[in-house]
Amino acid sequence: MGEEQDLDEAILRLLGAQEITDQAVLQRLLAAEGHAPSQSTLSRHLKRLSIQKVRGRYQRVEPGAAGPTQGVRVLEAPPNMLVLKTAPGYAQVVGVMVDRAPDIPGLAGTVAGDDTVFIAVRDPSLLAEVRSQVERLLRLVP
Repeated sequence: MGEEQDLDEAILRLLGAQEITDQAVLQRLLAAEGHAPSQSTLSRHLKRLSIQKVRGRYQRVEPGAAGPTQGVRVLEAPPNMLVLKTAPGYAQVVGVMVDRAPDIPGLAGTVAGDDTVFIAVRDPSLLAEVRSQVERLLRLVP
């Protein structure tokens, strides 16, 4: 069990120290430290540690997050902005979902970071309507 834990610690340390975009690169870095996991062993460890490739690089994600809309919070920022808070790594996916949604009247567009999406609304009088449509789109309300 000690070797398994050592491998887990090495994986977490390496991913925290640098951006790793490929499992083969991670395998080489681990080998340089005296670990030699096969690809299937490495994949099993990544899954157990809740590490996924997000936006092109491997990183730890919130365990149990079912998808990009899991746990999204919607905040109003009057007069004409909504702010969506997502799990780390999901803001861009959620932003694209909102941008591509048909028939959200008053939606000007979105700007997304890692865990935050800003939604611009053309007319401040439509803020509540856009919020309602976005919440329905993301299935935050029935």
